[in-house]
Amino acid sequence: MELLCYLIFCLPIFLVLKLLLKQKQHLPPAPTALPILGHLHLLKKPLHRTLEVLARQYGPILRLQFGSRSVFVVSSPSAIKECFTKNDIILANRPDCLGGKHLAYNNTQVGWCPYGQHWRDVRRFIAIEIFSSKGIQRSSVIRNREVRHLVRQLYRGSDGELRKVELRSIFFQLTLNIVMGMVAAKRFFGDEDVDVELREQFLKIMKEQYSSTSMNMNILDFLPILRWVGFESEEKKMERFSKKRDAFIQSLIDHGRRRMSDSTKAVKEESKKTLVDAVLSLQKAEPEYYSDYIIKGIVSMMFTAGTNTSLLTMEWAMSLLLNHPEALQKAREEIDNNVGQGRLLEESDLPKLPYLRGIVNETFRLLPVAPLLVPHMSSEECSIGGYDVPRGTIVLVNAWAVHRDPKLWVEPTSFKPERFQDIEGEREGYKFIPFGLGRRGCPGADVGIRVVSLALGALIQCFDWVRIGSENVDLSEVDGLSMAKAKPLVALYVQRPTMINLYSQL
Repeated sequence: MELLCYLIFCLPIFLVLKLLLKQKQHLPPAPTALPILGHLHLLKKPLHRTLEVLARQYGPILRLQFGSRSVFVVSSPSAIKECFTKNDIILANRPDCLGGKHLAYNNTQVGWCPYGQHWRDVRRFIAIEIFSSKGIQRSSVIRNREVRHLVRQLYRGSDGELRKVELRSIFFQLTLNIVMGMVAAKRFFGDEDVDVELREQFLKIMKEQYSSTSMNMNILDFLPILRWVGFESEEKKMERFSKKRDAFIQSLIDHGRRRMSDSTKAVKEESKKTLVDAVLSLQKAEPEYYSDYIIKGIVSMMFTAGTNTSLLTMEWAMSLLLNHPEALQKAREEIDNNVGQGRLLEESDLPKLPYLRGIVNETFRLLPVAPLLVPHMSSEECSIGGYDVPRGTIVLVNAWAVHRDPKLWVEPTSFKPERFQDIEGEREGYKFIPFGLGRRGCPGADVGIRVVSLALGALIQCFDWVRIGSENVDLSEVDGLSMAKAKPLVALYVQRPTMINLYSQL
């Protein structure tokens, strides 16, 4: 009874103090909020466009309330610079969410785990084994091989006549084969060693992931009270997805263990070393830390980050080129002049093709596959642009808005690869941020650019491409953590007559 009286007495005092503290804070402007919902009623898909409109109305640093979560939306280079320089450590955490729990192995996957020792250990391992100069050079064999296979596949399906092809499907196969080669020295498509049933299951999983927004924070993260009324369908969907994916990844780990037990010279060659081999070696040295659970988080990150982002960018890039045939022709002339028509473009040729790189960068600018960077969360109080940022605030960076800001870019909605001809143009301030920044920036940016550039360059070099019909390719998108085209890209292609000698080598 005494405790109850004490709580009744203290609660009003606590609420008053909290209100006074909020009044003292200098917070960014915000629209009028509703009780409980906050500003959720204002959000429409696609979210990045809605937040861009709100930023134009209320300013480049915007405060919103998503149910129980406080959110700051940042849409200017100066504010972004503050986030990833003086506040980089404070904003290096990720918000707790159901996606991190069920899809990122209880927040142990490097993209979603809290900033700390585990993140540093896994990030260091990934940087050394996969994304170091040595690792990138080792995996270039896989990328060159799979792009050659893609060209051969299209060549054999053409027969010298205009043929229709759905590009999303072939990019999907290409990226999965590249990741499978890096992870387990296998090919997802065209490898009889992959269990057919498991492959079909995983294919469904990846297609579901492609079209799903489940890795975003969802309504249950903002309004957890909905669980009490049975609103749990999204969480159960995540659990089912996770179990299916887990079974496939476990099969790759088991396959890796069998490879490591094989003492033949081929398996021990450094050039054949896979990601699974590397993590299993770590597990052998530190079995208590590198459990199968942690290993599966690392492997799943490769599939999540290494497939969708690349295939989406390739699809957007081809869509833009079909709408701008003059840019496609300019890229082809650059490749013909620097590579020739007697051999297939290889990764080592990419530094000689600045216009091709400009096409890729302009695609990243206009249609970033992560229009809102992966959310950050403040681990303590800080300030951005003179505004106070309370501890536990989710910070969203709207790359879409920055990339299309007319104050920063000349003709911001136009496709102009020439704006990136000067390689230093990629680093102009904080206005071009397709891979994020700071400690939590994407570690695989270099590999992703290589995959997209190599595949795009080979398709331009080897085939003539035209869109179907006289109208421009539809560039409408669906909302999600990764921004996909609303409709798969279908185009017409035919072999280039001048490349007949190259085709005979495939």
